[in-house]
Amino acid sequence: MYSEEIKISKDRMPILIGKRGSTKRQIETRTRTKIRIDSKEGDVEILSEEPYNIYTAKLVVTAIARGFNPELAIILTREDIGLEIINMPDIIGKNKNKLVRQKSRIIGTSGRSKKTIEDLTNTTISVHGKTVSIIGHFEDIVLARKAIEKLIQGSKHGNVYRWIEKQDSNKGKFIP
Repeated sequence: MYSEEIKISKDRMPILIGKRGSTKRQIETRTRTKIRIDSKEGDVEILSEEPYNIYTAKLVVTAIARGFNPELAIILTREDIGLEIINMPDIIGKNKNKLVRQKSRIIGTSGRSKKTIEDLTNTTISVHGKTVSIIGHFEDIVLARKAIEKLIQGSKHGNVYRWIEKQDSNKGKFIP
């Protein structure tokens, strides 16, 4: 039997477990794994006979830990869907004011910027803590990640949206 342990924040633990354990059971069923949770420490242990099942369950648990709702995170059991996590301090450094400012740029007023990027790239984005996470088809994730990086580096929102649309019209040809 294989196992892997990951830590998640205690505030996301109830979401991972679900009402009367429903979310945990659904993940276990869909991934053919056994999940043990230590909610006091924030430890999640995933066990299975197959390493790939552990990998898939870990993706789902990680997505929930990064702020996605369980109904969306469970889509990661499909082989054509992936999860990308951008650690913002790796790009902008550890300055808290800069982090808050860049998160605000990504989210936008009333969430409009995030929603526009999601709509243009056919992805779902979660801004949680110091990370930006993306769920979608792999080629769409690449596009969304580059768009988010452009925003973080200071590009204007309109320019980023036009860049995404240009990529879409040149499907298959990546234009930097």
